[in-house]
Amino acid sequence: MATVPPLSADRVSLIEEAGLTIKQIEPMGAEIYGADVRTRLPESVIAALEQEMANRGFIVFKHQTNLSAEELVEASRWWGANEIHSTHGVHPATPGHNRHIFRCSNDARYGILGVGPQWHNDGSFEAATFSHSAYYMARAPERGGGTHFAHQGAAFDALPPQKQDFWQRLVSVNSASSVTHPVVHTHPISGRKSVWLHLGMTGAVIERLPDDQLTLDQLRMLPADADKFRLLDEQTMKELFNDYNELLNNSFEGGYGTRYQYDTGDLLFVDNWAVAHRAAPEAHLPAEQQGLRIMDRVTVKARQNLAPHFGLPQYINITGPHPFNQDGVWQAGGVGFRWKDDIRMQN
Repeated sequence: MATVPPLSADRVSLIEEAGLTIKQIEPMGAEIYGADVRTRLPESVIAALEQEMANRGFIVFKHQTNLSAEELVEASRWWGANEIHSTHGVHPATPGHNRHIFRCSNDARYGILGVGPQWHNDGSFEAATFSHSAYYMARAPERGGGTHFAHQGAAFDALPPQKQDFWQRLVSVNSASSVTHPVVHTHPISGRKSVWLHLGMTGAVIERLPDDQLTLDQLRMLPADADKFRLLDEQTMKELFNDYNELLNNSFEGGYGTRYQYDTGDLLFVDNWAVAHRAAPEAHLPAEQQGLRIMDRVTVKARQNLAPHFGLPQYINITGPHPFNQDGVWQAGGVGFRWKDDIRMQN
């Protein structure tokens, strides 16, 4: 059964003792009232909120209007490895041209257009994919334009057993950076098995062939051995990607996804190892139609790599010959494998 755990009563008490109010959002996430993120919270409260992010996916500090770039970046250092991990370009309208701010908008004069239309996790081209991301709504549009979130631990639970078994044997290869990640990983804080697949930047998927004599844990201890692996072919890749997309699309009715609508001044922090996200379609409508939307993103360094299973290396050169003597999808490039022809890919 796919479930998102409720807020912990003990952590709620600790947070409230610090003068804050935390409110559970259904079916996932939590809102924080009474905070001013310009002032660092007590370490015990930060640890409690990081645990709640791991369990419920994201938290939102309400009423954080007029944050400066420096204040936003400093608050983002509370999580993960307490360092910012920035890999993006800087839009000319970025406040102070701060290199840690990735400014998105539906007006090219104010930010990057068209970001994140398909389900993804930020920084999937990195070995240490970002542990957390900040989304600061500097200006919310008058007619909506939020973000969709899906809980990847609950999504794994929603899979039928046969697909759980198959997906746990899979490792993806990023089409741009050649980094490898497990399609199912165990979250380092919650301990929950969670799905993970970038729908816009994956060039190959490797399957560890089943072995009836070994458990999955034993298989993870084995060194890489080419005859134990295969590349997924085009048809199997399409089925996997469509299944993943459908699994996260079904999160809204399944109780493990939400369509979050921002207010101006919302500062949302997401656990990027626990939750996939995508921009709502209306977020990309022109400002003349939707109202001006300006969002600033900051990404946080993880404490560890999101390492592949089965002894596979963290990088396999996607631009070179594939390491297995068989047919299969092995595709380099910015958007990777085109699993569906009638959708836009930009992440």
